[in-house]
Amino acid sequence: MSVARSAERSVEQSMSMYRRAEELIPGWTQLISRRASQFANGVSPVYAESAKGARFVDVDGNEYLDMMNAVSAIILGHADDVVDGAVKEQIDRGSIYTLNGPLEIELAEELVDTIPSAEMVRYAKAGGETCALAARIVRGTTGRDIILFCGYHGWHDWYQSANYLVDPESGEYPFAGIEPIGVPRVLAGTAIPFTYGDLDMLSDLLKRYDGQVAAVMMEPARSELPPPGYLEAVKSMAHEHGALLVFDEVSCGWRFRIGGFQEYTGVTPDVTTLAKAMSNGYAMGAVVGSREAMAPAASMFVSSSYWSDNVGLAAALTTIRELKRRDSVPFFDTMGERVKKTMNEALASAGLPGACVGLSYNPGLAFDLPDPELTPVVSTLFVQEMSRRGVFTPTSFRVTMAHTEEDIRQLGEAAAEVFGLIKSGLDRGNLSDLLVCDLKKEPFRRLVR
Repeated sequence: MSVARSAERSVEQSMSMYRRAEELIPGWTQLISRRASQFANGVSPVYAESAKGARFVDVDGNEYLDMMNAVSAIILGHADDVVDGAVKEQIDRGSIYTLNGPLEIELAEELVDTIPSAEMVRYAKAGGETCALAARIVRGTTGRDIILFCGYHGWHDWYQSANYLVDPESGEYPFAGIEPIGVPRVLAGTAIPFTYGDLDMLSDLLKRYDGQVAAVMMEPARSELPPPGYLEAVKSMAHEHGALLVFDEVSCGWRFRIGGFQEYTGVTPDVTTLAKAMSNGYAMGAVVGSREAMAPAASMFVSSSYWSDNVGLAAALTTIRELKRRDSVPFFDTMGERVKKTMNEALASAGLPGACVGLSYNPGLAFDLPDPELTPVVSTLFVQEMSRRGVFTPTSFRVTMAHTEEDIRQLGEAAAEVFGLIKSGLDRGNLSDLLVCDLKKEPFRRLVR
């Protein structure tokens, strides 16, 4: 497949639908990461009509190699035949019953066998929901109110209340660009951020709120491995102050290791939140943890009709088993390293300073620019020009098990052309003139690398 820019690659229908959405849907989309402002507005597609394997087709009929994959929810590939087959079979038996279904127990047993921290399991439907559920459970189990956190944990009140505080490093909201509109101010001070890797800050917070901290909740890692001994120290400090340790593996789980970062590091938290890739695109999430941490939830009112619908259960159970059957871990290690090698070769061939770095499951571009203020321009131009060449991607890359070596070659060829264009714009000083869209906006910044 040629990577040459197509003059016929129009997104007119996408933009027309987006204008209709503005009149009907506050915020245009249900997920901030799907807004047009997150990509190259007017050049990148906004609506898709079908997806299969490593590609999707937008509403204008353009096909794209997908390197974003539903913000990491797709892990086996779009519309995977095995997972979809299991779902279709389950639909014929009923999507949800008046009674409980046996898959509820079967998936729980699979999770207990797979995730080191899992002895008991509760279900949910989305990542943010699992974090809210975990927050309720750890507060109920400990009888304490405060949660110290590091990372992104969803949109719910318990978490967004942190934006009534001030980030100790920047002096701004902990989540830049997200105001806590609609969040009760009385919750201020019940969720407090700490900086990843800063044990002194965490220690100070635990001492300052001694006897009040229910849990330390954190993303154990995203693009870099944690410093040696860091997670062990966090767990020790939390337990020393009577707090539970929660790993949010909604985003980082499944690809690096099927059992999560905790399997790789050997640091087992008390509670873990899971979602996204666990069901290859079907709505499903889970909170798992030790019996000691989870059993008190039997007395808590945490209840929802759809938390254990059979479609999500069947999708998750099949996805986890397929990851094991297809030996996913070496695949993602190999393909991720191939992406990094290919992108670094493309950077070198264009003479553009920078590198593709990070863990194999989610490598990303780090440009070495003469002026840091050029970063959003370069990032937007990269997204714009890759879209024009039929590759839908931010500046980071997540492969699925449907991606092939040929797909990575296509990614590299398109990137080499785009890097050459960026290098030319930098050399000539006309970089901004190459943009035909507004600068893409980052919805929030994370507190973990």
